[in-house]
Amino acid sequence: MRYLGNKTKLLTFIENIIEKYQITGETFADLFAGTGSVGDYFKDRYTICSNDFMYYSFVFNKAKLLNAVKPDFQRFNERYKSDIFVWLNNLSFLPNDHRFIYRNYTPIGNRMFFTEENGLAIDGIRIKIEELYRDQILSDKEYFYILASLLESVTKVSNTSGTYEAFFKFWESRASKKFILEPLEIKEVASISAENRIYNTETNNLARHIEGDIVYIDTPYSVTQYASAYHILETIARYDFPEIKGVGGKRNKGKNISLYSRKQLVKDQFEDLFRQLSFKHILISYSNQGLLPIEELVELAQLFAVNGIVNIEEVNYKEYQNHRTSKKSNGQKLNEVILYFKKDISINKSPLNYSGSKDSILKSIIREFPQHIGTFVDVMGGAFNVGANVVAIDEVIYNEINPHVYNIIDWHLKTDKNVIIESVEDIINIYNLEKKGKIGYEKLREYYNLKNSTSLILYILHMYSFQNMIRFNSSKKFNTPVGVAGYSNDIKERIQKFIPKTKNTKLINSCYSTLNWSSFKLDTVFYFDPPYFITSAAYNDGKRGAEGWNADHEAELLNTITKIHNLGYKFILSNVLIHQNKTNNLLLEWIQEHNFFLINIGPSGWRYSKDEIIVKNFN
Repeated sequence: MRYLGNKTKLLTFIENIIEKYQITGETFADLFAGTGSVGDYFKDRYTICSNDFMYYSFVFNKAKLLNAVKPDFQRFNERYKSDIFVWLNNLSFLPNDHRFIYRNYTPIGNRMFFTEENGLAIDGIRIKIEELYRDQILSDKEYFYILASLLESVTKVSNTSGTYEAFFKFWESRASKKFILEPLEIKEVASISAENRIYNTETNNLARHIEGDIVYIDTPYSVTQYASAYHILETIARYDFPEIKGVGGKRNKGKNISLYSRKQLVKDQFEDLFRQLSFKHILISYSNQGLLPIEELVELAQLFAVNGIVNIEEVNYKEYQNHRTSKKSNGQKLNEVILYFKKDISINKSPLNYSGSKDSILKSIIREFPQHIGTFVDVMGGAFNVGANVVAIDEVIYNEINPHVYNIIDWHLKTDKNVIIESVEDIINIYNLEKKGKIGYEKLREYYNLKNSTSLILYILHMYSFQNMIRFNSSKKFNTPVGVAGYSNDIKERIQKFIPKTKNTKLINSCYSTLNWSSFKLDTVFYFDPPYFITSAAYNDGKRGAEGWNADHEAELLNTITKIHNLGYKFILSNVLIHQNKTNNLLLEWIQEHNFFLINIGPSGWRYSKDEIIVKNFN
């Protein structure tokens, strides 16, 4: 099939890259699948997840990924005692008002995509396929296979250069041939996974809901919209009698507009896709004629790659020629590349055990992020679980009002990890600290209050304190009693790995209300994680040496976020709307008044579970 971006000639090249970099896994996702050549090639080696937002592509991928071999059409054969292709090709069809292809894409409709005879045959066979499926003579696997066979056969009598944006004003030799429905060629294998999944949706949204081992990305490279280039195949596949317009009889593109074909938006699309993919290995086909320069794509990928390593494999590849080829290439020879990198999918949990930390629901929060994040401000940063795991293009800013918490995070980020671990373990040994060990703990607490109030000592105390509280009395003395937890290999590992994913990270110790909001660039995203008004914790009850969180504080916060919204910034607010039969009515009324988006995240907190929500001002 003549198809823009078809990767049939690159299949062995992709396979060689997988072998070269020893890429392993059980699942393989082809997220811009087109006619399904990649998934078809690898379907006997992996469980395949396939996606494309064009329905005709969905049909091709269903045909190839649901069938290990060409179907035998057993029920049809038993009923009609004939090969289904022979039977369909021998049918005769009469013109009528609902023969859509005949009426609109042949000379009857003043267009020359097909001869009248072929247009009539395409209509008739398409409708007959639907009848056979309705009567359960065709199974799902057979239905999609025969429908894909029809689409493939249509391309062999189309009076075009390959796409359907225009037709020849004369009858090309292939278009003059009689239409014959021929079986679709697929790779025939011994078996395929029963877990193969085929989607027909927008890829960046799908990326938020799937995960796996290997993902292959083959986005559009140019301004050509597949919804326009293959509109007739889409109409034949759907047979939905669309409104059409223009010389080419194009259907309304609707939602089938690829933002990867918009020069101003393509970089943000890639940024969002890289951020949302939960796959270990990422392979990207691209070219030097793409709307986004390869150098910029590589720089972007490096932000999300393990250790910033992105491998580039080049191959000479003969491009598909159409009427836009000369315009898009500017005489430059096409150079196809495949980028490969390991995605950093780790969650670097903060070494500080702090009430309200979002590590357990972080993936759900990131799923709600916008496509582009220039600067990310973790406004009420706490243990810094959120901001430290965000990849922002420019910088991440951590702000925390509590000086003790701020100083612990600052110390962790600016001190050599081995020095931290050695210092922690030395103090633990000197004071013989252990879980529930009251004597050594109280000696260290006294040492902190009277002689050495450093972040190191406070950090160790918090590990052994009751519920890991950092609590002070009215005299500013740390007074939390001993608890049942302590230092562990898990904490040691968290200390070692606690490195922000955005290299340019800035720390601020201030009240959020003092920030100069209008000084930030418009591509800044503000994340708020305040004390929850209808729940209680050590940091918001106002009884432990720190200011509490009351209705005035809640109102002030909501007013501030409203101002940020009115300034044109994006915000995300974590909160709880309903808890133990209590409702935060201030929050609820505010959300409804401003038509903000409310997303239920789910339960968090192992000790005092609560149902988290997110509020944001963008979709």
